[in-house]
Amino acid sequence: MSNLLIEPLSFEFMRLALVTAILLGVLCSIVGTYLIVQRMGLLGDVIAHAVLPGLAIAFFLGIDIFVGAFISGTLSTFVISWIQSQSRIKVDVAMALVFSGFLALGITLITVLKSKLDLHQFLFGDILGVTTTDVWRTLAIAVIILLLVKLFYKELLFYTFDPLGAQAVGLPVTLIHLGLTAAITLTIIVSMQAVGIVLVVSLLIGPGATAYLLVKELYQMMIFGAIIGIFSSVTGMYFSYYFNIPSGAAIVLVVSGLFVLALLFSPSQGILTQPAVANRSLSILRQFKQSKKRI
Repeated sequence: MSNLLIEPLSFEFMRLALVTAILLGVLCSIVGTYLIVQRMGLLGDVIAHAVLPGLAIAFFLGIDIFVGAFISGTLSTFVISWIQSQSRIKVDVAMALVFSGFLALGITLITVLKSKLDLHQFLFGDILGVTTTDVWRTLAIAVIILLLVKLFYKELLFYTFDPLGAQAVGLPVTLIHLGLTAAITLTIIVSMQAVGIVLVVSLLIGPGATAYLLVKELYQMMIFGAIIGIFSSVTGMYFSYYFNIPSGAAIVLVVSGLFVLALLFSPSQGILTQPAVANRSLSILRQFKQSKKRI
């Protein structure tokens, strides 16, 4: 058993990938908690796809593609807010429009600019290709975001559950919103290389959603979500190594599997553990036993 755990660690690319996966497991889980509580899970998907135009333009201009991705992802949230404030369009419709518009723009720019950008890598990720520089960048972003969450936890908690009340007591709600948007965008950007744009939302939402079914408090969601994120990331990497499957997909499959287990067997909210369902199952079991005795 110990050999199964130690063997992958003999390769440097696996060590770097595991460190990155652990950092992302913690970061995505904690940042994603705010999206879940605010019922804005689709926003992560929008930002993840809205970075494409920024990637294409930055690559064409020869600047850091992550800078372009950050600008483009942040811009998409401004466009959503602008549409919502200037019309009767609801936020979910605005997000759907921005999602498709930015994605189409990104694909068009990649084609028109004849960009040699490896779109497949950004769509599906390649965590086994991370370098030491990538690990340090991920670590720096994770430390900064988690430190800010720790420092402004009370303000974020107030804003998350009662934005109007937070504004009434004088909290800078616009600045808090911008800070959350920046944190989400940075988290998505550093996660792209690991799981790709297509799968990043699952890593961002899955661990927090699983924890949501198990605990009640926000800080508990963050702690349990981070544990689930770490477990899913490490387990997915080992599955990827031994079964020769894509690493990003393996991580997301573990996340999804844990969510399904929590959905079915959560002590307080599980489908199969709710009192009505449990009593019905016992009743069916008794009827089966009685009919078996008669036979």
